[in-house]
Amino acid sequence: MSRTRVRAEDLFCARCRRAVRLGAAHWPEGYLCAGCFTRALETYGTCTGCGVERLTPGLAPDGGKLCTDCAGGLGDFTCEQCGREARRYRRGVCGQCVLTERLRELLDDGTGSVRTELLPLFEALRQIRRPWGALTWTNKPHVQSNLRALARGEVPLTHDGLSQLTPWRSVAYLRDLLMQSDILPPADRQLLLFQRWLGEKLPAIDDAGHRRLLELFATWHVQRRLNTLADRGPLTGKQIQQAHNEIHLATAFLGHLAECGRTLADCTQADVDAWYAGGYTARRLTHAFLRWAMRSRHMPKVTVPHRSTSNPAPLAQHQRLTLLRQTVNRDDILLQDRVAAALVLLHAQPLTRITRLTIDDVLQEGGEVLVRLGDPPSPVPEPFAGLLLAHLDQRPNTLTVTNPSAQWLFPGRRAGQPMTPDTLELRLRRLGFPTQRGRTAAIRHLVLQAPALVVARMLGYHDDTTAQLAAEAGGTWHRYVPGDHRR
Repeated sequence: MSRTRVRAEDLFCARCRRAVRLGAAHWPEGYLCAGCFTRALETYGTCTGCGVERLTPGLAPDGGKLCTDCAGGLGDFTCEQCGREARRYRRGVCGQCVLTERLRELLDDGTGSVRTELLPLFEALRQIRRPWGALTWTNKPHVQSNLRALARGEVPLTHDGLSQLTPWRSVAYLRDLLMQSDILPPADRQLLLFQRWLGEKLPAIDDAGHRRLLELFATWHVQRRLNTLADRGPLTGKQIQQAHNEIHLATAFLGHLAECGRTLADCTQADVDAWYAGGYTARRLTHAFLRWAMRSRHMPKVTVPHRSTSNPAPLAQHQRLTLLRQTVNRDDILLQDRVAAALVLLHAQPLTRITRLTIDDVLQEGGEVLVRLGDPPSPVPEPFAGLLLAHLDQRPNTLTVTNPSAQWLFPGRRAGQPMTPDTLELRLRRLGFPTQRGRTAAIRHLVLQAPALVVARMLGYHDDTTAQLAAEAGGTWHRYVPGDHRR
């Protein structure tokens, strides 16, 4: 009997219509790509056919979800070990059972049991809804080595103990998991990473005199400032990058003086001017080191050059409105990016504040959607209100071990942490949404439509900031007196 050959160009996913490879899963509805197949086997709910709450990977003609029995021909996905319906990882066993078995071995304290202090981590990892990421992570040799070292007490279960492990990126991820599980006390992740970087940077400096000066500068200026900022709130990547650049430029300046045959103690104005002449903008952060050195009397008094660095011009109003229309109409952009862009272009919010919003900051009162940015909360007009509510049900990174119960409006990939402002800025920039210019345009437009004090309090700005912006934009509300004007 002849056998029908299926050409590769004829293979398309029945759900997303993307091309699939030969050997892809084939269900009654057609071939499924790897992404649709995985999502189908992670979908649970009430079957529209039999009304039972269970795994519902199938699709009904009207778009409803069907269980394996009602859909027919999908296969059996019952785990032979726990009896749960799920995608099976190997030998008829689901991913959660395989992960549990692996964790018992990795977190064994040497007596055949999971170390008591690590039980919260063990429970959090083995109960995640999507175990594939955790299986991939725990399959890496360095992760296995680090987990075994903690479980057997070879490394103290403290922040200092974790600093002994490598590589640092994997250790930072593990530290976040341990803090989220309340095994380790809370600590600023960015500050710990900076301290680790500094501990590697300073010993690599050959000149003992330069190394001593940089140690003093890092201790009494850079780290002191970071500690103060960390007391107010979590440090951002840009704040840490500025600290790195200050150390780098201070090192380079001392090298510049050495090439001129001078030390910091006999530095002259000509040396400083020659340094900045090589590129003011790139070397502007040397200001911090020079001013600290003069205050601490490590160098004579000199004049630090200053050049105005103005912010880029805001978007024109028609450009801002065009971008706002894109947030509503462009379905090819992920919903989380559209919501973030709307908060920038409509409510003039900086990314550092957007990433710290939680789902509790989105309010629904009297049929109106509001977002708590200040006091009182700001109303969200349609159609942006619909986008925001839809995002609440589709937030990313909530099916993995890092943020299964996250309250963040934009959960990140780190345990217990939101998406970083740098990551969000890069995403929006790639999509053509200029964050700084868009935010400036939005706040300037708002202070022309309402009193600056009212705008400031609703959006979380300082009164003086909005008053200055209103004056620059030619606002007519400068005589407005805030308060209750009802008779």
